[in-house]
Amino acid sequence: MQVIYEDNHLIAVNKTCSEIVQGDKTGDSPLSETVQQWLKEKYNKPGNVFIGVTHRLDRPVSGLVLFAKTSKALTRMNEMFREGKIKKTYWAIVKNRPSQDEGEWVHYLVRNEKQNKSYAYDTEKPGSKKAVLSYQLIARSDRYFLLEIDLKTGRHHQIRCQLAKMGCPVKGDLKYGFDRSNPDGGISLHARRVRFIHPVSLEEMEIIAPLPEQDKLWKAFETCK
Repeated sequence: MQVIYEDNHLIAVNKTCSEIVQGDKTGDSPLSETVQQWLKEKYNKPGNVFIGVTHRLDRPVSGLVLFAKTSKALTRMNEMFREGKIKKTYWAIVKNRPSQDEGEWVHYLVRNEKQNKSYAYDTEKPGSKKAVLSYQLIARSDRYFLLEIDLKTGRHHQIRCQLAKMGCPVKGDLKYGFDRSNPDGGISLHARRVRFIHPVSLEEMEIIAPLPEQDKLWKAFETCK
């Protein structure tokens, strides 16, 4: 487990593409429990350690996950996420170049629970939720393009679904139309950076998650940036 930030109220971890943030029907051990055990051992705590999940990442997505170490921080972080006061930036590797090098996309997403998949539409549909993101092309290789994405809303599979809708599915994302999987079973979507006002100290915070080391393509993009 890679801890990238910690103070008395928050801890930020760089999630791998194989980890789940919270427990689910798979029964696999979640990252929240790994963090809890890490804190218990680091501080030699005899009882239970408080860990609050402030947000989630899809299992095949890598990158920054913020946990709260106190109930006060959890309450305030949850409120800030609801109010859109926490700015999350993602990097995505895609095979196709968007029609414009930067812009904003607005779609209406309908979630299919049985398929665990969302569908994007240009107009409102029954049960749809508005999804907004802005993007910028920041690098390219011989075959792929690197997009920086700022989420304006937090919908189910939002980035994956909207990119697929615009003809730019994320590398390795079979569920949303990419033609083959990545060797590690993940997808090339990384929660790169988060900016927010600290819930207790009120300091301006910026935390950046290092790119996955196993994938040479990420490293190539990092050097050409």
